[in-house]
Order: sequence, then structure tokens, then C-alpha cells
Amino acid sequence: MSDPTIAASRQATNNLLRRDIRFLGNILGEVLVSQGGNELLAIVEKIREMSKSLRAQFTPELYDEFKAAINSCDQGIRHNVIRAFAIYFQLVNIAEQNHRIRRKRDYERSAGENIQPGSIESVVKELHQRGVDVEEVQAIVGQISLELVMTAHPTEATRKDVLDIHQRIAQDVAELDNPTLTRREREQLHERLQSEVLTLWQTDELRDRKPTVLDEVRNGLYYFDETLFDVLPEVYGELERCLHNYYPSEDWHVPSFLRFGSWIGGDRDGNPSVTARITLETLNMHRDLALKKYEAGLRQVLDHLSFSRNIVGVTQELLDSIERDRETTEVVTEEVWRNEKEPYRIKASYMVQKIRNTANRSYKGKEGKYETPEAFINDLRLMYVSLRRHGADYVADRHIKKLVRQVRLFGFHMATLDVRQHSKEHENAMSEVLRMMGITSEYAKLAEEEKIVLLTNVLNDPRPITSPYLAYSDATRETLDVYRAVQEAQREFGRNCIVSYLISMTQGASDLLEVMVFGKEYGLYRRESDGTVVCTLQPSPLFETIDDLHAAPGIMNTLFGIPAYRDSVQALGDRQEIMLGYSDSNKDGGVLTANWELRIALKEITEVARQHGVKLKFFHGRGGALGRGGMPLNRSIMAQPPETLGVGIKITEQGEVLSQRYAIKGIAYRSLEQATWALITAAMLARNPQTDINEHQYEAIMRGISEASQTKYQDLIFRDPDFLAFFKETTPLPEVGELNIGSRPSKRKNSDRFEDLRAIPWVFAWTQSRYLLPAWYAAGTGLQSFYQGKQDNLKMLQRMYAKWSFFRTTIDNLQMALAKADLQIAKEYGRMVKDQAAAERIFTLIKEEYELTSDLILQITGQQDILDNVPILQESIRLRNPYVDPLSYMQVELLSELRGQRETDEADDADLLREVLLTINGIAAGLRNTG
Repeated sequence: MSDPTIAASRQATNNLLRRDIRFLGNILGEVLVSQGGNELLAIVEKIREMSKSLRAQFTPELYDEFKAAINSCDQGIRHNVIRAFAIYFQLVNIAEQNHRIRRKRDYERSAGENIQPGSIESVVKELHQRGVDVEEVQAIVGQISLELVMTAHPTEATRKDVLDIHQRIAQDVAELDNPTLTRREREQLHERLQSEVLTLWQTDELRDRKPTVLDEVRNGLYYFDETLFDVLPEVYGELERCLHNYYPSEDWHVPSFLRFGSWIGGDRDGNPSVTARITLETLNMHRDLALKKYEAGLRQVLDHLSFSRNIVGVTQELLDSIERDRETTEVVTEEVWRNEKEPYRIKASYMVQKIRNTANRSYKGKEGKYETPEAFINDLRLMYVSLRRHGADYVADRHIKKLVRQVRLFGFHMATLDVRQHSKEHENAMSEVLRMMGITSEYAKLAEEEKIVLLTNVLNDPRPITSPYLAYSDATRETLDVYRAVQEAQREFGRNCIVSYLISMTQGASDLLEVMVFGKEYGLYRRESDGTVVCTLQPSPLFETIDDLHAAPGIMNTLFGIPAYRDSVQALGDRQEIMLGYSDSNKDGGVLTANWELRIALKEITEVARQHGVKLKFFHGRGGALGRGGMPLNRSIMAQPPETLGVGIKITEQGEVLSQRYAIKGIAYRSLEQATWALITAAMLARNPQTDINEHQYEAIMRGISEASQTKYQDLIFRDPDFLAFFKETTPLPEVGELNIGSRPSKRKNSDRFEDLRAIPWVFAWTQSRYLLPAWYAAGTGLQSFYQGKQDNLKMLQRMYAKWSFFRTTIDNLQMALAKADLQIAKEYGRMVKDQAAAERIFTLIKEEYELTSDLILQITGQQDILDNVPILQESIRLRNPYVDPLSYMQVELLSELRGQRETDEADDADLLREVLLTINGIAAGLRNTG
């Protein structure tokens, strides 16, 4: 396909996006008229047009008129105006998601001519064109591994009920592309969409209470139920199809390289609601869903299994298994398939009963149920082999093989659950345990080296240090109960249900040894009589702050040098998982320094592991927002130095990212397809490194840039005495906590210290006030420290952008942050700061840094405007801003009014608080970002 043809095709497709947005906007207008009359629609339209004009050409007169129009709305009208803009963004987001699916279909219609970039076929074709042989392709496919871990971090501002409506609207909007619709069918489609938008209008977008942990578990399982259970096998199927097409000599069976895990129900760091009992209940909910999906899958397959022994021959193995089922499995819920000539249906009906017995916690029999997922797979294999024996290959591959793949991916536990706790909790519990056993009275005060010696001795001693007869404090009892729960869970659900114990704020080797010692108390670590070590739970350090990243290589070197610890790693296949935190490192040192320090830590830890013969799996704790390491999944994979991919990577998926990527099947498939493309591409680069000969020079330059950036960042955040008050008063930080979007508190302690504020509300608040400060601040000063107005230095920065993927990714992420930020709007929030002199001073500092950063990025990239390199995103932000702006202006007025009431100790006006929270939801939808 020629370039002009491609351009014309893209233009036609973009016209369809505009059609969908216009169509949905018109329907929203109809709903506004029906619910609030022509007056409501007229006010919304007036504010929208004035906002667009203000964006096009700012004048003080128009600005005053615009503010007057907003402030003149009485409370009833204002409430509906806010909701109108917020719901408009929800509809635009749906249209844009559908557009992504449409673009993929356009590529597939032109298959063979124009393969979509970032698709599985594009990377397999590239392997083939490069002359990569079958053996190396097998090695690459066998090497890649990605686990995406859902977390309950409270950044999803949208209720599940609203997400359900969004999904129905998305399905209807997709029908607009159906060229066979009759006029009456289009009218019916319009009526359905109008009804759904009306339902959306009449559904409360705010939660009336904070979700419980089990609510969050249900919300996470929603994505498995709705999309992931079916989409993941499709990704595997596409990879096998492409491999077969380009390498037909090989019978491809792709290993399980792409999985999902979860923290929800296991992450107890700062969340007292996550108890040992909750963790076990979470695993029960996981299993219940997995078995429910298998039963539904078997029932669906049963419709396709009408093969008769009057016509075909089936294997004796299958017939023998049916006889065994007759002897061991009583079908109590419905009759066994009555037609004796249809053996597959008879077998499937017994399998359904065995799945039900497995799900029934009161079922005590050893037979008549599946003790392990492998036993279920064995029954499926019998059917698969027999079907292929008489030529029913399509049914075997399309239905039975898919079920086998699902069991391999999801087991009976659906998703591996990680446990996480703060290191201080372990230290406190260890102090109490050791004191009560008379081993040491002041464990916490010991030097690190003394702790290591003591804990190593305890690990090597087979005697326990805890007793059921001692009365521990509630906190210590709960800490110990977690290990008991893990031991019980591994016995009940299989060893893969929980394998990692993450330790927040790891600051020494003793933090991991403490977890090992507690694990030993419950048989999760033990040395057998012959000296071999059994370990079923690995302590995984989480290095979060800049100081922690600096200390990480030394800590791991110490641990790998301790025989008892090294033996535990060997027992787990010589593999060690290490987590790196993007949120706290950014909050601690700024975005540019955090990215640099994370890269250095990755490389140095990898070298330490290599020296000890240990294979690493890095766990990247990325948030959804740019200020917390957020970026598209494929880019986050490609951003890693290829040599650090090790035996796989893990990445957190949280908050609004889950709904944006996994709520709709087509989007979920595309996200996971792009991740697969990135994994294979990165593995190919790792096997064939093409390092720029100047990379060491680039790194030396980057080190200096990072140091200057960190100083600038910390001068404002930590050393400016007025900054903390400015932050709290110029953003909706206090009100964000009232959104009821998560079960976890926004602070680790009941403290007003900046250090105790979690990174999520830190980023969320700056996003709401349109600064997006954590995602770009101090980068300009860092770059300027090298540039210094010298053309040769500018050319070097330009070369780094062109040649060095790390620097290019960093600069492009800065571009996205700068494009979404708006300091004209942000300045409005400064009116809420009590100390106006301090507010003006700090705002000026921020504005100067914004302008410096923008100017330098344009010089480095050679662009005329920010985001010229991603015109689709540039256009989306440009079109969204006039609709976000009214919500921001209204939020400032509402916050001022609400805070004024609170200062006079007046009771909160419930309607006023509700409007504030509605603007927070609306801005989050408009910017497609919370935190």
C-alpha cells in the first residue's frame, strides 16, 4: 500500500472517530434537554464555546465573561453542568477506545499488504526477514516472561456500575460501522444508545462508602471474568499462528510466557483491613471464579461434541476414562448425557460434575473431583487426542486446546497472589518474638551486621522461636498469622497461589532474613536431614527511595553471600525477584533523577546477581500516571536495558489503567499483543546487543544532568519552607481522600509530614490542579546544566535523543507531561493559598521551570511544538482541554467555598462536597489520568 493510500485510509478512519464523538455528543445533548430542559443545554453549550474561544485567543475581557458565566450558575444548574462535562469525557473515551479497535481491524483487512506496527505478526515477520533460524526463535520464545500484577492502589475513580454501562455503550457504538444496518436498525441503535446515556446520567458516579478489601478483590476479578480469561488464550493462539506461518517446519507449542497476578487481598502495607483471614478469603474467591469459568467452558464445548460412535471411532483411552468416571463420580445435579453413542458429551457431563465437586468446599471425597489442575488437563487431553484421531481438528484446537491453555494460565487459583508488608512491621514482630524467647531484649537497636549474624543463626537452627502458648501482641499475632495463612493456602490451592513476599522500604539484608525466619516457623523454609533446602516462599525486596536504590546492589551482594539465603534461592531455581518502586523514587528525587537512578540500580543489581550465579526477575512498580512511571505497556517493556530482562519481568497494573486497558476485549487484546511484540523485540535485542559506542559518554552526561535536576527538585520540595502549605492549599489533596476510591488510607501514618504522604495522592492532587508537577519538574534545570547555551552541547543532546533509547523515552515522556499540564489553569488554584506572596513566588519558580523545560525539549527534538512527534495524542489533548477547563475553574470556586465553610466550623454542605468530588471525577476522565 502506498504512502498516499495509507494517509487517505487513516484520514477516513479519523473521520469515523469524529463521527462517533459527534453522534454521542448529540445524544448527550438530547438527554440534557430531557433531564434539565433547553436551559441546561444552552448553558453547557455557552460555557463550552466560551472555553474554546478562550483557548483560541486569551483576552482578559473574555476571561472575565467566562468566569462570570460559570459563577452565575445556581447550585442545581451547576451540579448538572459539571455532570454534563464529566459524562461527555466518558463518552469521548469510549469512542477513542473503539477507534483503536477499528484501526486494528483496518490493518487486518489489508493483511499481507500493511501489517500493523506493534503486532505479533510484525515481530515474527521481522525475525524471519532477519534470517533468525528456528532454533533461535525457539530460544527467544522460551526465554520471554511477563507477569502483569493487578494492585488495589486507589486511582480508579470510576465505579464498576458505570464501567458496565460504558461497556454496553462501546458495544453499541461499534455497531455504527456495520454497513448492513437498515434504517430501522439504525433508529433502534440510536434508541438503545440514548437509553444507555440516560442510564449513565441517572447513575451515581460517586461511591457512597469506601470499598472493602473484598470489594476490591471483586473489582479485580471483574477483568478476569469479562475479558482476560478469553483474551489471553487468543494472544497465545495468534503467536502460534504467526510462528507456524513463517516457520512452518516446526510444530509450535508456545510456553506460558504471559500471565496475570494480583496484590488485591495480599497487600497489607499501610492497610490494616488486609488480614490473614482476608487473604484466604481472597484465594477462595479466585478459585470460585476459575472453576465457574471452567464449568461454563465445558458447557459451551458440549454443544460442539455431538460426534457419534455410529459414524466415527473414538480412542479406547477415552472410553476407559468414562467407565472410571461411572464408578467414582455420582452426577447429582443433572443426568449424565443419555445418548450412549455420544461419548464426548458423556465425558463432558462427568467433567462438569467433577469441577462442581472441586468447587464444593464441603465435598470430602478424594475421587470424583480434580485434586490438581493437571488432573483436569489430563481429561481434556483424552478428548483432544481422540477428536484429532477422527479428523475433528477444528473442534479440538478451537475449543479443547483453548480450555487446556486456560487451565495452564489460571490453574485453580486464577492469579498468583503476592503478599506485601512494610519492613518495620517485621522488625517490630521480630523484636517481640526474640524478647519473649529470651534471645535478645533490644533486637531493633542492634547494628545491621549483628542482626544478620543473629538471624542467620536462627535460620540454621531447626528449633522454633515461636510458641502457641505465648501471648503475643495483636500486631505480632497478625504478622505470624500471615505465614500460617500462606502455608495453609499453598496446601489448599497449590504452591503457585502465593510465591512472593514483598517487603516495602527494604533498607538492609536483615529485612529479608526476618521474613525467612518467620517463614521457617511455618515450614515455608526448612533444611532437610540430608542438608537440602526446601523453600516455597521467597522474600522479595522493594527498593523505593533514591537512597534505597543506591544501597540495593550492596544489600543483594550481602544476601547472596549468606549460605542459608543463597540455598533458599537455589531451591527456587537460582531465581530472585526484586521490585523497584517508581512512585516513591520520583516523589523523593524528581522524575528525571528517578528514571536515571532506576536504570543504574537495574544494571548494578544485575551485575551483582551475575557474579553470584543468580537469575533475576525485576518487578517494576509503575503507576498509571507519568509521575509514577506510567506509560503504555509496550513502551515500559522496551524502556528496560535489554540485559536486565533476566528470566522475565513483572509490572504493576492498577487503578484507571485496568479499565482503560482491560475493560473491553478488543483493547485488552491489543494491549497484550503490543506487550508480546515488545517482549520478543527486547529479547531479540538482548541476544544481539547493538550498544552505541558513545553510550558510556551519554551516561556520564546523564549523571551530571540527574544530579543538577535532583538538587533543583529537592530545593523546592524539601527545602522551601512554604512549599508544603502551597501544595496542600493549591491542590484538592484533602478532598481526594473523600472520593471513597480505595480501602487503604492515603498516608502510611496519621501524620502531616511530607515523607508519610503516599505517592498516589501526591500525583493525583497535582494532576487535578493541572500542574502535573511530579512528571516534569526540574528536568529543564538538569538539561540546562549540561547545555549552558553551547551549540556543541546541544548537538550532543540531540545525538543522545536520536541514538539512545533511554534518553529518547525520557524526553518523550516529559513531552506528554508538559502537553497535559496547563499553568494558565494551574494559576487559578493559587488563589486558594492563604499566603499569597509565597504562592506567587512558588508559582513563578514552577512557571520558569516549565518554560525552560519546554524550550529545551523543542531544541533537542527539533520540533515546533510539544508532541509534534505524536500528532494523534497532541490533537486529542488539544480537543479535550476546552472541555476540561470549565471543570477546573468550577473546582477552584467550589473548593474555596467548601474550605471557607470548614474554617468557620460549619457543617459540610453535602451538595457542595458532592460537586467538588464530581469535578475530581470529571477532570480525571478528561485527562485520562488520576495517579
